[in-house]
Amino acid sequence: MIKIIVIIAFILIIISLGSALFHLIKPKSEEESEKTVKALTFRIVLSLVLFIFVFIMVATGLYKPQGIGAGMLMQKPVATENNK
Repeated sequence: MIKIIVIIAFILIIISLGSALFHLIKPKSEEESEKTVKALTFRIVLSLVLFIFVFIMVATGLYKPQGIGAGMLMQKPVATENNK
């Protein structure tokens, strides 16, 4: 379920970015500039919401990271002579 929400959010971010690019390339008018700003603002807000959502899921343990960096998070600190 979490993966589906993240994938949908990424798709919406890409669509919003494409919309902003389309309105940026189109002939300039005041309305087109406003549409570009709205699309980019929506993308930024959606990206922040996605980041906060993923952060909360990892922090609460509902989602466990997998991949190269996940092993580093789960390792126990190595005991040295100073902290024995």
